[in-house]
Amino acid sequence: MHRRVAALVGSLGLLGSTLVALPAAAEASTGCVASVPEPGTTTPVKICYSLFKPFGASASHTVPMIMHSHGWGGSRTKDPAAFKGWLDAGFGVLSFDQRSFGESTGVAHVMNPDYEGRDVVTLVDLVAGLDWVTREAPGDPLLGAIGGSYGGGFQFAGAFTELRDSGRTRFDAMAPEVTWWDLKQSLAPDEAARTMWLSLLYAGGGTHLPPAVSAAFVVLIATGAWPQGKAGRDLDAFFAKNGPAWHVAQGRKLDIPVLFGQGISDNLFNLNQGLANFERALTPKARARSIFVGYNGGHALPSVLPPGYATPGDPCSIALGSSSFSGLALRFMATKLLGKATDLSGHGAYHLATADGRCLTQQKLQANARYKVGKIATPTGAGLPVNVKVAAGPLTVAGVPRVDARVYTVVPDSGVFLALSVGTNPLTAKVVQNNTMPLREKQVVKGERRSIELPAVAVDVPAGKNLYLTVTPVADMFAGQRGLLPGALLLKDTSLSLHRTRSR
Repeated sequence: MHRRVAALVGSLGLLGSTLVALPAAAEASTGCVASVPEPGTTTPVKICYSLFKPFGASASHTVPMIMHSHGWGGSRTKDPAAFKGWLDAGFGVLSFDQRSFGESTGVAHVMNPDYEGRDVVTLVDLVAGLDWVTREAPGDPLLGAIGGSYGGGFQFAGAFTELRDSGRTRFDAMAPEVTWWDLKQSLAPDEAARTMWLSLLYAGGGTHLPPAVSAAFVVLIATGAWPQGKAGRDLDAFFAKNGPAWHVAQGRKLDIPVLFGQGISDNLFNLNQGLANFERALTPKARARSIFVGYNGGHALPSVLPPGYATPGDPCSIALGSSSFSGLALRFMATKLLGKATDLSGHGAYHLATADGRCLTQQKLQANARYKVGKIATPTGAGLPVNVKVAAGPLTVAGVPRVDARVYTVVPDSGVFLALSVGTNPLTAKVVQNNTMPLREKQVVKGERRSIELPAVAVDVPAGKNLYLTVTPVADMFAGQRGLLPGALLLKDTSLSLHRTRSR
C-alpha cells in the first residue's frame, strides 16, 4: 500500500516516501513501512511499496484500493503502465515488496501470519489513512487484492491474520491465482518431495529463508523425502501455519467474495490446492458470491515420464465474458467494490478448462461413480508405467478422483505415483494435465488399507479412447532423488471413485 508523504509519518510507522508526477493520468509514490522485527531482534523490518493514485482521486472523490504483490523471488511492480486498466477503472493500486525481497528487509517466513501476515496488516493500516481512499468505517478501507503464486499467498495471509487477531478482515474481495491451501502438502505430498519444483524454488529464493530451514530444504531436494530428526522438525515447525489449511483447522473461514484462478496443469500448486481453498477456506455465504476458474497453465512443466498432455489456455475466463483471467479479475472487483453492473455470472460454480481446451462448468464435484480395477503390481526402479483400463469413452470426468486399495510392499521406502490417463490403448495413454500424486510407504506394509487422492482433473474422453488409472514407479516432477529406489508395490481390491459429468 502506498501513501503520499507527510500525513502518515509517525502514527503508521512510515519510514520514508517520494512522490513522482505521472503524465495526466496518475500519481505514483514510493515508501516503506515499519513492520514486526525478526525473531530475537528489535529492529523493525522495512516493507517497501509503490503506490498509484488514479487521476481525479481526492478526499472529496475517494476510490477503492487494490493491493498487489509478486511471486517467489520477485519484487514489486513499479511501472504504472502495468496497472493502467485498474487506474482507468477508478482504483488505486499498491504494489509491495514482500519481506526479504526487493527493497524490503528481513527473512522470508513464507506467509507466516506472525510475519508476512503482520506485514500485510501494517500496509492495510497505511491505506486506511489515505484521505483519497474510500473508507467503509474509520480505519477500514474499501479494499481488494490481486496477485499469483506467492502473490496469492499474501492475500490469504493478510486476511486470515486479521481474522485471527481482530475477528474480521478489512479485505472486501480477493482474486488469488495459482496459490496453495497447504504448503507442505504442495511441496511434498505424502512427504515425497516435488524435487523438480523445489530445485527451481530454492534457486530463485533459497537464500532468503532462515539458515536452518534453508539447510533442511537442501536435504529435502537431495533425498526426495521429508527429512528425519531435527531437520524434519525444523521444516514441520516452519510450514505449520503457512497457509489457509492451518487457519481453517483453527476454526476460521473468510466471509468475503473471492475469484479463484488455479492452474489445472499446474504441477506445483495443483488443482487440488485451489479446490480446497474454494471449498474449505470460505463460508457458504462467501462461496455463493465467489467464482472458481481453472485453466491450463500456472506452474506448469510438461510431464515426460510418464508422458502427459494439456492444451494451454483459459477458455473459462473467455466463457465468462473476459479475454483473460486478469480481465475477469477487473470485472470482479468492479462488481464487488465499485458496485457496477458488469453482468458477471458464474458465481458459486466451478469453471474448469478440460485437457483439450474447452470450458466445463459444474455446480458440484462430489464423486458419483466407482470402478473396480482389481489388482495392480508395479515394477521396481525405473520400470514402465502400468495403465489399467477404467472405462471407455465417451465420458467426461472432473474434480478429485480417489483410489482405495489394500497395499503390500516388500522393502521400506517403497512408493508409486498415480494419475488418470487417456488413450486408445495402454501404450498410448497420456497423463491428464501433466499431474501425478504419490503414494509413499515408509515401512513394509501387508494389506494396509489406503485412500489416495489423485490429481484433480477436467477431461473429456472421446469415443474410441479409454480412461486409464496410471500407476508408475517414477515421475519426473519427483525426479532426481538419491534415496532408495522404489521397491515393488502391490495394490489389491483397488477401486477408483470420481465425478462423472452428464453427457453434453
